[in-house]
Amino acid sequence: MVEEGSTLLRRMEICVAEAEKRSGKNAMSMQETFTVYLIETRPMDAVAEGHNPAPDCLWRRYSEFELLRNYLIVTYPYIVVPPLPEKRAEFVWHKLSADNMDPDFVERRRVGLENFLLRVASHPVLSNDKILYHFLTEEHGWKEVVYETGFQAKADSRLRALSATFRVRNPDKRFMEMKHYSDELQSHTSQLLRARARVADRLYGVYKVHGNYGRVFSEWSAIEREMGDGLQSAGHHMDAYAASIDDILEEEEHYADQLKEYLSYAEALRAVCRKHELTQFELEMASQDLISKKQQREELSTGIVRTFSFKGMTNKLFGQEAPEQREARLKLLEDLIAEVVKAHIERAWVDIQRFKEQKDKDLREALISYAVMQISMCKKGIQVWSNAKECFLKM
Repeated sequence: MVEEGSTLLRRMEICVAEAEKRSGKNAMSMQETFTVYLIETRPMDAVAEGHNPAPDCLWRRYSEFELLRNYLIVTYPYIVVPPLPEKRAEFVWHKLSADNMDPDFVERRRVGLENFLLRVASHPVLSNDKILYHFLTEEHGWKEVVYETGFQAKADSRLRALSATFRVRNPDKRFMEMKHYSDELQSHTSQLLRARARVADRLYGVYKVHGNYGRVFSEWSAIEREMGDGLQSAGHHMDAYAASIDDILEEEEHYADQLKEYLSYAEALRAVCRKHELTQFELEMASQDLISKKQQREELSTGIVRTFSFKGMTNKLFGQEAPEQREARLKLLEDLIAEVVKAHIERAWVDIQRFKEQKDKDLREALISYAVMQISMCKKGIQVWSNAKECFLKM
């Protein structure tokens, strides 16, 4: 699922080895229980040379992974930043625990956090970020380094982004289509996850009902002499079949988590599109300001004032920049903003294409694996009833 050949992955082996439940006081001095995850890193050159050095280890909370991702989103607005695994279980079938401290859920989240780190470390741009390296190698003082970047002040408010969505006049058609695609991807993925949860509920019931077959055959065998052994053997097959559903559905959750990752990826894709809209809106506002400035200059030079401008009146009374200076400054501003928009569009589109190739490959593999698992389950059911048939034939 992870691209090979990344600069960081060539230099460093990364894994989230285990999870551990801890207790402590939060910022409000209240006792809380939380989970920490052990990150192990090892230099790849030592591994390649046949050595097996002890890994460097540090513990991170889920909230620290969130901080890292928020920093990456703000610092690289043109990149579809990989999502984190869900903080609380969603789209679960009713027999599965939704408790975020449940050991099975914590284990799946550990796998998801490792996948997040590998995706970031495999990215051609994100993998070279110094903050990422600090996150992986410096247990203490990491948060201070992140906050010193001032990334929080650069974050765009959702209200501002929403305003740009409705006010931008000339959005790029490609990004409009991609935004629509992300909405559709999220819709279809969530529908698939809901359908899977309903099927899992029914499947659980079907398997457990086979336990009733097992109980009936076993009890019946106690009163039969000729048929007893065959009935008891058939009952054992049914009991084993009924008990196997727990492991099967736990394995199925792994495939569900892969779908959930792309449910979250849809929002990451929309974030890039929203940033484009915001940048485009700022360009349009700057262009309008440039037109206004040129109009004011023209009015001052001709003496014909079409609209009242306090700034224009001030310049008329107290002097103004030379026409050449203003022209140069405005041209520089326009070129600078246009260059920023162009660079954002080009880099974002390159990363979106990279994401689409990754998505096609990952989802194809996940769906094929899911189909293979379903086929295996059906074969197991056929085998159980075939075994039961043999038992009945021997009676």
